[in-house]
Amino acid sequence: MEKHFDPTTIEKKWYSVWEHKGYFKPMDSTTGDNYSIMIPPPNVTGSLHMGHAFQDTIMDTLIRYHRMKGDSTLWQPGTDHAGIATQMVVERQLAAKGLSRHDLGRDAFIEKIWEWKAESGGTITQQLRRLGASPDWSRERFTMDDGLSNAVKEVFVQLYEEDLIYRGKRLVNWDPVLHTAVSDLEVISEEEQGSLWHMRYPLTDGSGVLVVATTRPETMFGDQAVAVHPEDERYQHLIGQTITLPLVGREIPIIADDYVDKDFGTGCVKITPAHDFNDYEMGKRHNLPMLNIMTIDAAMNDEVPEKYRGLDRFKARQAVIDDLEALGLMEVIKPHKLMVPRGDRTHAVIEPFLTDQWYVAVEALAKPAIDAVKNGDIEFVPKNWENTYFEWMNNIQDWCISRQIWWGHRIPAWYDESGKVYVGRDEAEVRAKHNLPADLALSQDNDVLDTWFSSALWTFSTLGWPEDTEELKKFHPTSVLVTGFDIIFFWVARMIMMTLKFKGEVPFKQVYVHGLVRDGEGQKMSKSKGNVLDPIDLIDGIDLESLVQKRTSGMMQPEKAAQIEKATRKQFADGIDAYGTDALRFTFASLASTGRDIRFDMNRCEGYRNFCNKLWNATRFVLMNTEGYDTGVDESLPVELSLADKWIVSKLQGLESEVAKQFDNYRFDLASTALYEFIWNEYCDWYLELAKPVLNKDDSGDAAKRGTRKTLVRVLETLLRLLHPITPFITEEAWQAVAPLAGKTGNSLMLEAYPLADPSKVDVDAEAELEWVKAFIMGVRKIRSEMDIKPSKALPILLQNATENDQAWLKNNTVFLTSLAKLESITLLSPNDTAPDAAVALVGEMQILIPMAGLIDKDAELARLQKEITRLQGETQRLDGKLSNESFVARAPADVVEKEKQKLQDSLNALKNLEEQYEKISQL
Repeated sequence: MEKHFDPTTIEKKWYSVWEHKGYFKPMDSTTGDNYSIMIPPPNVTGSLHMGHAFQDTIMDTLIRYHRMKGDSTLWQPGTDHAGIATQMVVERQLAAKGLSRHDLGRDAFIEKIWEWKAESGGTITQQLRRLGASPDWSRERFTMDDGLSNAVKEVFVQLYEEDLIYRGKRLVNWDPVLHTAVSDLEVISEEEQGSLWHMRYPLTDGSGVLVVATTRPETMFGDQAVAVHPEDERYQHLIGQTITLPLVGREIPIIADDYVDKDFGTGCVKITPAHDFNDYEMGKRHNLPMLNIMTIDAAMNDEVPEKYRGLDRFKARQAVIDDLEALGLMEVIKPHKLMVPRGDRTHAVIEPFLTDQWYVAVEALAKPAIDAVKNGDIEFVPKNWENTYFEWMNNIQDWCISRQIWWGHRIPAWYDESGKVYVGRDEAEVRAKHNLPADLALSQDNDVLDTWFSSALWTFSTLGWPEDTEELKKFHPTSVLVTGFDIIFFWVARMIMMTLKFKGEVPFKQVYVHGLVRDGEGQKMSKSKGNVLDPIDLIDGIDLESLVQKRTSGMMQPEKAAQIEKATRKQFADGIDAYGTDALRFTFASLASTGRDIRFDMNRCEGYRNFCNKLWNATRFVLMNTEGYDTGVDESLPVELSLADKWIVSKLQGLESEVAKQFDNYRFDLASTALYEFIWNEYCDWYLELAKPVLNKDDSGDAAKRGTRKTLVRVLETLLRLLHPITPFITEEAWQAVAPLAGKTGNSLMLEAYPLADPSKVDVDAEAELEWVKAFIMGVRKIRSEMDIKPSKALPILLQNATENDQAWLKNNTVFLTSLAKLESITLLSPNDTAPDAAVALVGEMQILIPMAGLIDKDAELARLQKEITRLQGETQRLDGKLSNESFVARAPADVVEKEKQKLQDSLNALKNLEEQYEKISQL
């Protein structure tokens, strides 16, 4: 092995080997079990972000674990056509040439998108390879490939024929830039500063006015009523009367509805059923007309007075305000913060809009999906997410599945000249099914299906449905879905409904719900905040100037770009180091507690890079001390195991049980912690040091050295197998060197068996004895540290109150103790012996005494300690004064205050330790 760990070299080498040798494909099961995961298909337009990297690390860890367990394992890859996102990418390319999709026409535009996909649509799958992901790439699917397109048509036709798909006029989220309905997931609502306009609506009988409060005056043209609370004494006498709508002159009724909040605004609410979701529901309850007053561009249409026709909604708003003020009908305008819905792609304000759309009637589909979770056929991990699922499902609304764009699965419906609709898998089927003459002109519906419609079929369509394939029989239902909580309704619930409907079984047995990846301060990562981290940058590293350019490119506001540049330069003065894939993956695993959001800490990434280096160096040490020697491979030669050998093998059994248990429970954080602590502390810091006296001692017999060499390589080889699902690259490279010494002849670590604990190898006595040895050594080291005695100084020690057990263990382990604690001599004191002035450490009841005479200059050490005590006292007073300043605490950012509090606590702890040391030395 090379002297230094170079992630880049080994990552490229091993991924190429794994993929080209077909190791990611399902193999025959040795357990009788099959295991499968369907990747949540990333957008074909996309690139790998931290959420993908976290999620895919979790999935790959599970896949590698089950593959090594011997299950026939499939990780199904694929990408989503991402209708709106993909269409926008290509439309922007055309716009740069002064063209629009309408200039090309539908067919030519779709061809352009396919060309773009062929050229650059594989970016994210290449990045997944960089992450070490091991799906069966030979089975890669795309939501608009022929097989999935056929599945989509089949589902649509069957649902339509069962009256579960229908066409109707209802209110939708409308993006006036894209000219399409969008899903709730594609709407971002954020608080913005607006106004609350109080407008006077005259009573028709001339007896007065009602003052209504609204945040959208321009929608008044579509008002169909004014609503009050039925128990509001101010207005009860007016219920049933009418007002005359200003600027329009139309009479509309005053109605009563419990939805109205008596305490908001004036207690009177204008009802515009065609332009507000709450008003729409109220309109249905009271049978109010639905009047759409806007065009698809969100401009005023011909239903409004002529003066306002053609005006953009916001220009119309100002015109309405001006005209009402001129008529004396504007009572007051108040500042008001409100949630404004914007399209996630265009950032345009979303308009509730009444249009003809295609819908899935989901009530009949929802009940079996609710029951599947209630009866345990599907388990959410953590379980509390079931409550979110039930809340959504019990209040489910029919699903709008049509989109007014060109890229996507075109709705398989045709219209004749009279507008009659025919649904079928293709036009030929439609004509044959309905016995239509060849000369009857038919035109296909221009809309395409919501991307989530095809995604809802993902678990079974990717396995070949509607054909009853062998893969479908073998790998469906899938084992687990790994997903974020934000798409439980949009994707998870719809997959459950559709799969139960068309397969008669659940799509997956478990749903592991993970949190969102946030920055180190707990803030959501976003380009506008300048806190986005690119996983590939963390793997490869990036210089400061490139990082600044990346974070500020495309920003329209120079002041915002300058702000982000300043923050980036402050945070990453030297750019971002290259941490390698394994360190990044281990960081994700260590943060993956069930369901909680992830605070991504760069320091942890650095720490796990150090862990990789530690493992690399440990492997090199083992190789240097075992290569060229027998390591127990020749079973005819005698083998003698030391206490340390028995101890590490025994402890390894506990680690094997713990890691398997935590993987099975989706506690990747606990599994990675167990692996880290064992490898760093038990194996590297203790066992490798305990191995040296045996290997280096001239009179250690060949059997003893052979026993330690055998243990060194076999424990390390097992650790590499245990660690492989999380850190595949470094473990594969190390395993290739270690495996022959451990008697292994396999081609790849990823195909080796995952370690299983062997209870027969647990040695409780060896563990107890070795823990005594460790306590002894640590006691001596603690005294060295406290008394500032050089590590190279050999120490004479005295033992007092040693039991028979202590004395037996002392006799057995003198080599370990003298070597690791650097001892000159060990003397047992009798109960009558008087101990000299000495520093003391306890191991149980036994006292370890280190005489101080000649070891330290008492006066010089006390002077040194006093100087440090004085410094810390000053620092503590300064910090305490700062935190006692109410102005500082009130005005400083919360994280700064917390850091100062932590500094104070650290100073107090250090001061306490130094004062205790001073007291000890004073008494010598």
